Amino acid sequence: MRVIVDYNLCESNARCVQAAPSVFQIDDKEQLQLLIEQPGAELREAVETAAAVCPRQAITIVDEP
Repeated sequence: MRVIVDYNLCESNARCVQAAPSVFQIDDKEQLQLLIEQPGAELREAVETAAAVCPRQAITIVDEP
């Protein structure tokens, strides 16, 4: 699984951070940072929740072989 963030859509409202804090964080400039581009399977549910709660749908999950 690979996580892609469309920073042009992202509002840095931190809903994804609440859902998956080990994958996303807000930096000192109040911008979203993707901490893990390819999180393990154990984080899939949290990342899916993060993508679902994003009000701008700025998070995409890509399954790679």
